[in-house]
Amino acid sequence: MTILQMYELFNRLIPQALSASWDNDGLMCCSDPHREVKRVLCTLDVTGRVVDYAIENGFDMIISHHPLIFKPISQMNPFDITAGKLIRLMQNDIAVLSFHTRLDAVQGGVNDRLASILGIINPLPFGVENEMIGRIGEISTQMSLYDFATLVKERLGSPSVLLADSGKSVSRVALLGGDGKDFIMAAVAAGADTFVTGRASYNTMIEAPEIGINIIEAGHFYTEDIICRYFAEIVWEADPSIETAYLSSNEIVLI
Repeated sequence: MTILQMYELFNRLIPQALSASWDNDGLMCCSDPHREVKRVLCTLDVTGRVVDYAIENGFDMIISHHPLIFKPISQMNPFDITAGKLIRLMQNDIAVLSFHTRLDAVQGGVNDRLASILGIINPLPFGVENEMIGRIGEISTQMSLYDFATLVKERLGSPSVLLADSGKSVSRVALLGGDGKDFIMAAVAAGADTFVTGRASYNTMIEAPEIGINIIEAGHFYTEDIICRYFAEIVWEADPSIETAYLSSNEIVLI
């Protein structure tokens, strides 16, 4: 498969129509769309270390969840962090595909996988306005917030979780991988007693008991890195001869 063919495949499976209006994703960079894809690196973020690894190990493509280019680039020089990575990637003929909020929203994407890992039964979409990217459903057995938080921590491999305790037990759970603070009131409106996300703001966490909902912060990385295997599965199914690899982009250390 060529880079263009691979991108067209991902576009069919993860339609751009599902992207939030403010988002930027897709084919982030590509020097030759007709280059054959032989090696694909899957990661959450296109960090400098990920770029180094891709160059040093001869990858043709990087597929990420978080966009390589999110904010407009005003200058193309090696002194700008994003521009510098783009220059190096283009010089080494490495394409980058990023799929962000559309991958949160699509069936089988980030939040469906998160719901499955956490044991959420019959998850349904919820959200704000036209961004129905979260999921909400029931757990099989009601449990205390601390027991459920321990389950979340263990199943996601998070080194720690942060809790806001409203005093409610856990039975109906809303979730959104990554930064979910803007969806908390929608979770309350949907009848959730507990909201699981990667990060919420300080003010939201301290206000949660007054709002009437438990919040579990399980880490932005840990609630979304689960999607990297999904990228590899698409590539494997499209062409089993393409070599795929995973590289953790998490460089945040807990001390």
